[in-house]
Amino acid sequence: MRKITEEKNMFFSAKGRIWDLSERALVMGVINVTPDSFSDGGETLDPRRAQERALQFERDGADILDLGAESSRPGAAPVSWEEELNRLLPVLKSIRSVTDLPISIDTTKSRVADETLRNGASIINDVSGLKADSAMPAVIACHQAGIVLMHRRGDSGTMQEKTQYGNLIFDIKRELKESIDTAIGAGISYDCIAIDPGIGFAKTKSQNLSLIRWLEEFREFELPIVIGVSRKSFIGDITKTMPKERVFGTAAAVALSVFNGAKIIRVHDVREMKEVVEVTEAVLKAT
Repeated sequence: MRKITEEKNMFFSAKGRIWDLSERALVMGVINVTPDSFSDGGETLDPRRAQERALQFERDGADILDLGAESSRPGAAPVSWEEELNRLLPVLKSIRSVTDLPISIDTTKSRVADETLRNGASIINDVSGLKADSAMPAVIACHQAGIVLMHRRGDSGTMQEKTQYGNLIFDIKRELKESIDTAIGAGISYDCIAIDPGIGFAKTKSQNLSLIRWLEEFREFELPIVIGVSRKSFIGDITKTMPKERVFGTAAAVALSVFNGAKIIRVHDVREMKEVVEVTEAVLKAT
């Protein structure tokens, strides 16, 4: 078995909280506050049900909770910042009242980021890589929040028309570098930045598979790599299963992602994927 090269100490910071990612990968549990998510739309729109899901994720071993109120699946209808906040704030406050787990907000809008960071969130997961809202970098810097910079071309309506790459890995690294430079230029600390190659966003099935296969290439940034393979359509294409039936396919993709350097794993099935991460890391540490 090929073993990844020995890595340097790696830290990720968000509003004063610091994780040592050289010790282990983190599991981020997804709570969708949307009626139209591809995987579980509508299940946790109600603050009480979202609170229950958060507590279950905490018991299952989640390190971070990721809340999103606008579906980013291909073809999803855009949501105004007002509607996004109307969905998010009651759920955020409800969850914050029962757990101290760090909360990430999946948004591309600076107004949503600012308000949720004021109300208990500590990380912003920006699927546009700071390219959708020019005011976002300053908001992140002001709050000293963590930021996940994901690679995406276009938006939900156009991204699957933008899958032409000269060299997949090189082009994505170059475009992620643009996002990193934007963050640094706005005063965001390097240790507050994580990167996500954007599985399923402006990528074909074969490109998604190549990204997992060559994920180690992204370690050159010396930043935590976030990966979101959970229940994705490329897994369904391979296994011929519906989203909630893709646990085993997701497990395979998660194990390979951790093997190739992923440090934050964004998933819907926390207990199962926590075990996958633990076993994968135990193998990697074996002598």
